[in-house]
Amino acid sequence: MLNNKKNTSRGAAILILIFATLFFVLIARFFYIQATGKAEGQALAAIAQKNHTRQTVIEGKRGTIYDRKGLPVAHDTGAYTVVAILDPSQTKDPKKPMHVTNPEKTAKKLAPLLDMSEEKLEKLMSKKGRVQVELGPGGRDISNTLKNKIEDLELPGITFIQDSKRFYPNGVFASHIIGYAQKNEEGKTVGKMGIEKSFNKELTETDGYMRYQSARNGLKLPDPKESIVPPKDGDDIYLTIDEKIQTFLEDAMNRAVKEYDPERVIGIVANPKTGEILAMANRPSFNPNIRDIDNFLNYAIGDSFEPGSTMKIFTLAAAIEEGVYNGNEYYKSGSYKVGDQQIRDHNKSGWGTITFNEGVQRSSNVAFAILANEKLGPDRVLQYLNRFGFDRRTGIDIPGEATSKILYQWPLEKITTAFGQGSTVTPIQQVQAATAIANKGKMMKPYVIKKVVDSTTNKVIVEKKPEVAGKPISPETAEKVLDILETVVTSPNGTGKPYAIEGYQVAGKTGTAQIPNPNGGGYLHGVGKNTFSFLGMAPKDDPSLIVYVAVKQPKLKAMEAGSAPVSLIFNSVMKNSLQYLKIEPEEEKATAVKKTKYGVNMDSYIGESTESAVANLKEKGFAPIVIGKGNKIEAQSPKAQERSMKGERVFLKTDGEPTIPDLADWSYRDVIRLSEFLSLEPSAMGSGYVVKDSQNITPGAPVKKGDYLIVKLQSPEEMIKSKQEEEKDKGKVKKEDDKDKGFPLDQ
Repeated sequence: MLNNKKNTSRGAAILILIFATLFFVLIARFFYIQATGKAEGQALAAIAQKNHTRQTVIEGKRGTIYDRKGLPVAHDTGAYTVVAILDPSQTKDPKKPMHVTNPEKTAKKLAPLLDMSEEKLEKLMSKKGRVQVELGPGGRDISNTLKNKIEDLELPGITFIQDSKRFYPNGVFASHIIGYAQKNEEGKTVGKMGIEKSFNKELTETDGYMRYQSARNGLKLPDPKESIVPPKDGDDIYLTIDEKIQTFLEDAMNRAVKEYDPERVIGIVANPKTGEILAMANRPSFNPNIRDIDNFLNYAIGDSFEPGSTMKIFTLAAAIEEGVYNGNEYYKSGSYKVGDQQIRDHNKSGWGTITFNEGVQRSSNVAFAILANEKLGPDRVLQYLNRFGFDRRTGIDIPGEATSKILYQWPLEKITTAFGQGSTVTPIQQVQAATAIANKGKMMKPYVIKKVVDSTTNKVIVEKKPEVAGKPISPETAEKVLDILETVVTSPNGTGKPYAIEGYQVAGKTGTAQIPNPNGGGYLHGVGKNTFSFLGMAPKDDPSLIVYVAVKQPKLKAMEAGSAPVSLIFNSVMKNSLQYLKIEPEEEKATAVKKTKYGVNMDSYIGESTESAVANLKEKGFAPIVIGKGNKIEAQSPKAQERSMKGERVFLKTDGEPTIPDLADWSYRDVIRLSEFLSLEPSAMGSGYVVKDSQNITPGAPVKKGDYLIVKLQSPEEMIKSKQEEEKDKGKVKKEDDKDKGFPLDQ
């Protein structure tokens, strides 16, 4: 018994000792944690804060892209993502289902609205073990209007997540410049093309957040100890593009594409005083909202090709600058031999012996071959090509600029480059070079980014200023080049007649560039198998705009020339843009004064010998027309002291019986002048210029007062078309080897 009591007491003592030891250990642990704030090496305060701290993301906004006047051309806008709830447990009342109950029926109704197949949608909504799924890609970034249409269907389980998307309000609008941005797999908007891509870092936003203390159920505590880090919106970018002028260009291109279905169209509008690009577009293009992209290349800067006769502008400038150009000097047009190879004018036979000024107006390859080979020399031509920047990229501030390829190894290449064949350059290089002509000899570097602005503080981070890229020619040379280029548009002989704009003086140069045969063997041949272009500046005396337009392989209608689609674009864009910039058309009186600014007072030739009068007039740059077979001049038009322009026809009536001249290619204005001079009765069929062999009085036949003079007229486009058809009928148009047959049509 005593032993049992003794054992019981001993056991109790042991238990008390154990519990006492545990108690002291717990007390010691409590004081340790209280003193150090740590348990198992971890700070308990941090654990508690983590368990009771909530963080909410405050989304930032991607930067906006604006035009030069602050109109948005790319910005974030509200959008929604369509979501399908698949988990049946989300439905509490069977009469009001909150999940998709019939995937097949739901898919059938959503498919046409989301532009997705019924099969794809049904498959998405039939996934097992998923609570919900997004119905992409058609279900992402939908508009509020489409959201309302889907809600009107009252489909069980279909709901929406509010989001944002990148929006381009003008649709097809400078698309290759602006590019596009879209969400990646993480839901972040990222630039994929154009400025959206190259300036993605500047445009990208940084999300902010709000932190606060909460109870276990997630609700804010009365004293939540909030901390807010605000989001940083992306920087805004302002372009040099003018929304109005860009719209003029886009609309004109749309009309040309609809009417002529060309393979390619390029358009650039620039301010020659600053180098700012006011508009730039291509066809094919795309709508960045739907990204229907057939062509990723910005042809205006990213493609180099043979420019054709627009290159003659810069060869002419070089010749004037070097003092070797005499516009009144005569040369024999038609063909020019280089070694055993021939360079030919675009009409093959030429126009006989004409002045260099007329050669420029008619876009004579032979004239420029002589200037390049004999007057300047190949070395000086190359020097000026480099001065005008054709040996390097312009450095324009948008991605994708290509480089030129100047072929200058063989003697023929050194000459053909001077009139735009063989070597390749980019459209933007031509526009940059043309700023020197339009800006008193100073060549301006082209640019598209006007400034980058912090969207939060409105502080300007980067601002572009006009930059002089070189001074290839003097102001005096630039002025002379503009004067001559104006006659390309105004002269009856000029290839640029279709580009005349009423009320404005336009200076410019046409181009008809050859296209290499993709299958090898020289160049493509046939109607429309060229790249037709025009590089024009206006107003001529002090150009405010440069407009370059190129149209590749248009489908021309009967009796149409390549200038038709180009002038459709150029004339509309130039005229609308000048008027938009408040550069008003000149008054008729002011226009008349300006047009005679560079004219001269006509001398009297009455009583002089026919031979002397003709020689004197040709020396002064006029086109004398002898009427009759006598040896002395009895009458003239224009009369003595009348203001006359160089290149104008001067009628000289000799003694004896008057005879009618050959009127082929005359303007109807000159036909009327002749009729008034000889007291004839004029009559015309059609409009434009006199068709060869169409006059009712045979050239050289005598005429008397009161005779009827009847002619048939054609537009320049119709005349070129007729000549091409005539040559084709005679078997003269055929594929020729460039090495031994010369060079085909190039204006």
